[in-house]
Amino acid sequence: MKRVATCSCGRLSMAIHGEPTKISACHCQACQRRTGSAFGVAVFYKKDRVETSGASTSYVRAGDSGRSIEFRFCPACGSTVFWMPEFRVDLVAIALGCFVESRSLVPTQSVYEQSRLPWVSLDLL
Repeated sequence: MKRVATCSCGRLSMAIHGEPTKISACHCQACQRRTGSAFGVAVFYKKDRVETSGASTSYVRAGDSGRSIEFRFCPACGSTVFWMPEFRVDLVAIALGCFVESRSLVPTQSVYEQSRLPWVSLDLL
């Protein structure tokens, strides 16, 4: 199976082959800030299954684990498309909302529940 993910303007895109290793809904405050929403959803794939096309700009910050996370976003439209957590060197996380077709991508876990907003409820696989 091949999936495609893009930024808002389409200049930064990814072709992804195969199925994800996991899909995480993250309720940490950093994901809330990054997305401007109640949580973020990361679709994790093995790095060797992902091909990137187009320019990206990098932003590195410390995660709640204390290890770094490198975020890649489109320099034209600013969409965060993917990121690489230092503690998972073999994986790349792709923002769920960037997938051209995302209906079949359902979170399999929910993390940082202590920061979850009280009105958020998820039905996980």
